[in-house]
Amino acid sequence: MTHHGRYLFHGASRRYCGNCGNAWPGWPLMDFGGRYRIAAPRAAVWAALNDTAVLKATIPGCHRIEWAGETALDLEIKVNLGVAHPVFKGELLLSDIVPATRYTLAGRGKGGLLGLAEGSADIALADDGEATLLVFTAKGGASGQIMRLGKAIIGNSAQKVIDGFFERFGEVMGAPVTALPVE
Repeated sequence: MTHHGRYLFHGASRRYCGNCGNAWPGWPLMDFGGRYRIAAPRAAVWAALNDTAVLKATIPGCHRIEWAGETALDLEIKVNLGVAHPVFKGELLLSDIVPATRYTLAGRGKGGLLGLAEGSADIALADDGEATLLVFTAKGGASGQIMRLGKAIIGNSAQKVIDGFFERFGEVMGAPVTALPVE
């Protein structure tokens, strides 16, 4: 079985290579999600989600993020996993893009000796009066030494990154962000 290693799609409980469509053997996935009300128009939120300066300022531990093509971003992020602080270098690919409405992000990053981390997220925007409702669902996993740290540590670290992202995102945009209950 050949995999091209560029990105993965998640379907039901199996993952598939985005290039060849073959099932991807691997590690357990963790599910994440959230709903946020952002006190800004949808077009402004979309623009901010695609602005590398905004993303660098809002992604906790982000050392570098830059466009590598129309739908690809290269990035380097230092992640706090409690006892370890690996720097992940990788690529994010955008797909299923409907401007100012939705896209899917899929990426993989290598964290040195600790192994690989991967994930994908569906991001959807909708008008909520004069504000924007942002809904995301994500799946992520890791291999090697990272998972030996424990699923709880990894899950808590990922949730901290997500919470930190939206807190900073609102600050950088100058728009209050309110976390909403997941439906």
